[in-house]
Amino acid sequence: MAGRGVLGLGRAFGTLWSAAAVSTLGDGIVAAAAPLVVTSLTRDPVLVGLSVFVQQLPWLLLAPVSGVLVDRVDRRRLTVAMDAARAVLTAVLAGSVFLDAVSLPLVYAVGLLLGSCSALGDNASSAILPSVVASEDLPRANSLMFGAFSVLNKLCGPPLGAALFGVAAGLPMLVDALSFAGAAALVSTLRLAATPKPAVDTEEPAAATPKPAEPEAPMRRQFVEGVRWLWGQPAVRTLTLALCLMNVTLIAGFSVMVLYAREHLGLSDFGYGVLLTASAVGGLLGAAVAPRLQARFSASVLLRTGLVLETLTHVGLALAGSAWVAGAVLAMFGVHGSIWMGVDRTLVQRAVPDGLRGRVNSVFMALAVGGSALGALIGGPLARAFGLTGPFWFSAVVMAALTVFAWRPFSRTIDTATAPTPAPTPSPVAEPT
Repeated sequence: MAGRGVLGLGRAFGTLWSAAAVSTLGDGIVAAAAPLVVTSLTRDPVLVGLSVFVQQLPWLLLAPVSGVLVDRVDRRRLTVAMDAARAVLTAVLAGSVFLDAVSLPLVYAVGLLLGSCSALGDNASSAILPSVVASEDLPRANSLMFGAFSVLNKLCGPPLGAALFGVAAGLPMLVDALSFAGAAALVSTLRLAATPKPAVDTEEPAAATPKPAEPEAPMRRQFVEGVRWLWGQPAVRTLTLALCLMNVTLIAGFSVMVLYAREHLGLSDFGYGVLLTASAVGGLLGAAVAPRLQARFSASVLLRTGLVLETLTHVGLALAGSAWVAGAVLAMFGVHGSIWMGVDRTLVQRAVPDGLRGRVNSVFMALAVGGSALGALIGGPLARAFGLTGPFWFSAVVMAALTVFAWRPFSRTIDTATAPTPAPTPSPVAEPT
């Protein structure tokens, strides 16, 4: 146990998991509190949705830069720097709330900067993970990551955030700032081997520093290399485009969820926080069974099932007339979401060469998060024009069409991309200090 770490996948992975757990709890707390801050300033669904949009926009604007940068620089140091920057930004927002000086322009500005840090930091952190666990261990590693996300971000965070908001409106943001500072401190202790070396007597999985992109090559050319690689891989391309459209439909409704919960379901601020935990209950179950489902069923079966379940999620929320029904639908969505993300993350991690991970991840995330940005942009106008269930009906129709068109591409040919590659020769890894 000592050699493999408390999570059984090595101390390097344990450090990454711990940092992710700390920061994801803080984000879960703010996930409930931030919309409450926005709705204390405005009840216009367009302006509420815009607060979500500005956090997604940097993934589109910075995609050509972030991927190349992640492949050029020390990924650990970049992750630490971005977590530290997010700690400062959330502390500034907390201070403005405590001083009763918060405004919509300030919320938008901080959201835009936080999104920029996420576009760089999350890409770097994601690129580190496949370097510290063997290919065959990726489903379990991803399941542990999503399990922490489900429990801390979705289950514990929202009700705690709503409760802290009731004590002091700026308190959730302050806790989030401390969580980012803690994550930066943890990742800074991670030490990876500078260069791959022959195996020594060690139980740690390979964690060699990836070969960086050539510094002298133009960023545009290197970014295009990532785009061409992704577009040339049918499985990754199909999954990326499907995820992009799924995020459009998902965030179209979820961008106005705080108004849906308050005005359509009649929930209090704390009730809204509790409602958000419903998907976490399902997500925790999904994370627990995902590795076994991936071992028993093909990726094509799991992806096709996911398309159907996501379509039913939007129908269920559109028809829900009580918090109990909406909570049950969100719990089902949580199960599906954890399983889907486990399949798509494992597929991409196994398929992408290490030297291209930063660039391909940036393209993948630009389209995925770009879909979220578009959904946030259209959710408010749809709610204003057709009522608070309008975005969910729109999403149900679009998802039904996507299910029809993606059914054939998500055939058994996509399964070949999920086959584990032979584990690389382990490299000695210095223990975290």
